[in-house]
Amino acid sequence: MKVLITSLAYLPFVGGAELAVKEITDRIADCEFDLITVNLDGRQRAFERIGRINVYRLGRGKFGKYLFPFSGYKKACELQAQNHYDAVWAIMANQAGILAWRLKRKFPAVKYLLTLQEGDSWWQIWVRTFLIRPIYKQIYRRADFIQPISQFLARRAKALGYRGKLAVIPNGVDLVNFTKEFEAEDLSAFKKELGIAPDDKVVATISRLVRKNGIDTLIKAAKDLPIKILIIGCGKLETKLKALAQEIGVKDKILFIGYVNQRDLPRYLKISDVFVRTSRSEGLGTAFLEAMAAGVPVIGTPVGGITDFLRDEETGLLAEVGNPRDLARQIQKYLAQPALYEKIKANGVKMVMDKYDWRPIAEKVRQIFNEI
Repeated sequence: MKVLITSLAYLPFVGGAELAVKEITDRIADCEFDLITVNLDGRQRAFERIGRINVYRLGRGKFGKYLFPFSGYKKACELQAQNHYDAVWAIMANQAGILAWRLKRKFPAVKYLLTLQEGDSWWQIWVRTFLIRPIYKQIYRRADFIQPISQFLARRAKALGYRGKLAVIPNGVDLVNFTKEFEAEDLSAFKKELGIAPDDKVVATISRLVRKNGIDTLIKAAKDLPIKILIIGCGKLETKLKALAQEIGVKDKILFIGYVNQRDLPRYLKISDVFVRTSRSEGLGTAFLEAMAAGVPVIGTPVGGITDFLRDEETGLLAEVGNPRDLARQIQKYLAQPALYEKIKANGVKMVMDKYDWRPIAEKVRQIFNEI
């Protein structure tokens, strides 16, 4: 089977959706994959092969994103004439979804799979699509099959009028990477390198520094706790978050690490006692699952796809959205109750091992291609 993938971003620009495409396609040997995306920084090759995918990059930056339904459509038609695709696979209901929908209209025999990975809230989606609402609904309604990564996104598809085949298939975790062990001496040296004392309790978060991920809530919670915080990731709010830490007097408790490659994330998790992301909205939250695989108990919020895997006091702890005091209470609960800590840690590792291995997840996606 020949599949054309449409995605606004792709490697080396890494997010949960981009990692999912790479992990899934690497494990589907009986399909040929081409991918059309935006050359986000204008510095990437117009064509290269990454894993099992032929990657074609168009345009540049934000302007390239806006034009993607048009420039991508032209390229898709050229590639369709050459390769006669069996299916087009859109990664998210954005410009990539518009492109896939347009291709489906021109070539009705080509099956259309839509994967939903969006972490934005209903309100954000509603405002962003106000001027193109009829088109936005068609991205969903014209799909032959929709694969949301959470029940939250499945409900969104149905609310927007989709009545076709649907299967919730979550993102997975690279278990080999996130379950690997390190020598105690190596971890001690790493903590020392970061300026963390041997007895310091460490709370980590891994996310883009944007409002929806609630990093400000974590910074405010630090005021009431004897902890060190690792903020791993980058984003447009970095300067504001650093200013907030300075303003409320917790600058010395917080380390802004910046971007860390996936291969290096386990080392940071292994020196952490708790993982936190107090999301205001979330499509699923793969970073939680990666932390669980590494044996780090998590704290999240009851929003979006997080509730698919986080059961309060079973596989993690839940904190109120935007409430620093409640978050501080939940962190303290872990630190003060060793039995609860160990129970949640063990439950988290088992759940991820049982349900979030990329191999069976890729097989489920392969079955979708065979079914449509």
